[in-house]
Amino acid sequence: MFLERLIEPFMYGFMVKALVIAALVGCVCAVISCYLILKGWALMGDAISHAVLPGIVVAYLVHIPLGLGAFIAGLLNAATTGWIKERSRIREDSVMGAVFTGMMALGLILVTKVRSNIHFMHILFGSLLGIEKEDMMQAVVCSLITLVLVIAKRKDILLYLFDQNHAKAIGLDITFIHYLFLALTALTIVASLQAVGILLTVAMLIIPGCIAYLLTDRLNRMLCISALSAMLSALIGTYVSYFLNGATGACIILTEAMFFVLAMIFAPKYGMLSYRKLRKANLQIHGKQHL
Repeated sequence: MFLERLIEPFMYGFMVKALVIAALVGCVCAVISCYLILKGWALMGDAISHAVLPGIVVAYLVHIPLGLGAFIAGLLNAATTGWIKERSRIREDSVMGAVFTGMMALGLILVTKVRSNIHFMHILFGSLLGIEKEDMMQAVVCSLITLVLVIAKRKDILLYLFDQNHAKAIGLDITFIHYLFLALTALTIVASLQAVGILLTVAMLIIPGCIAYLLTDRLNRMLCISALSAMLSALIGTYVSYFLNGATGACIILTEAMFFVLAMIFAPKYGMLSYRKLRKANLQIHGKQHL
């Protein structure tokens, strides 16, 4: 009886679809997350994810795919941020905060004023268990495109993020790479809209990279660890949400947060326990030197 209860979620088609999409979206978010964390652009993911809301509402009004509207709005947010930064003395993170909060506020106003046959709250918080076939295909296509391009251009993107002068010197078009990376980030957010929604997508773009950053110093390993932790969190969170009858997206993010806490405490080199041991050893060495 207990075993039947454990395998019960896998007997429903909607749960199987949810598990597959959650794992795929978790993987693609984790890959982008590594680059955002290494560059210190966590706020960029937050900005783009929150700025897509008005694009979704406008897309509904003009009868185009909602994902396309979200993608355009995300790129518009990134381009506006860059344009203002180049023409003012304001720091980039401050510009991001001003632009994305303005676009988010515009989106919330449009949501309250536009009458529709779709539930915009599902876009804010996700509706993975009730995902439609069209939305599922959108998530799969966006995820696969992002993964292929990031893997193909991973070295160019990494060089652009850390040494733009060297990238220029060897002939890379840094403007193209800049907007390619922003486009891939926006595409990732479009893929994850149905899984966790706009408000929680930022966690999927930050936490996996943070976990991997605590566990390794190498990019390839970081990408693998980040993807593994995100996929495992997505599967566990989706599975547990069935028994809790809770919000699937929130369960996924909570699982990722628990993995992050474990990594922060037990990471072999950068964890709190390792730091405490290292600090204790240094104090003992200094004590002996004084003696």
